[in-house]
Amino acid sequence: LLQLVESGGGSVQAGGSLTLSCEAEGDTDSRECMGWFRQAPGKEREFVATISTRVGSTYIAAFVSGRFTISQDKEDPHTIYLQMNSVSPEDTAIYYCTARPKCLPHGGSQYEYDDWGQGTVVIVSS
Repeated sequence: LLQLVESGGGSVQAGGSLTLSCEAEGDTDSRECMGWFRQAPGKEREFVATISTRVGSTYIAAFVSGRFTISQDKEDPHTIYLQMNSVSPEDTAIYYCTARPKCLPHGGSQYEYDDWGQGTVVIVSS
């Protein structure tokens, strides 16, 4: 059993920055891949980024590439971060931490991920 706990959401003005955190507890050995999805009101949950907690390799969705960065804690590789820079109102969403055994080459859909956090809300005002 794996538990994912997100933190760091909140309100920010357009152009600003925000950092989300996710801590994994439990059976972390079975979940090498951790990442983030987001779901805006009225839209499907979409892939944002993943990181291999074993080797540190990352994959970022094209629409946030250059603005968002995913990383892991140096002391605890199953604590990950999403650094969000130059945010816009289009980034307003609930951000979910997720995990699966291995990372997929191109992120994949929400249905290919096994574990989910409760979500953290990000609101970007113009």
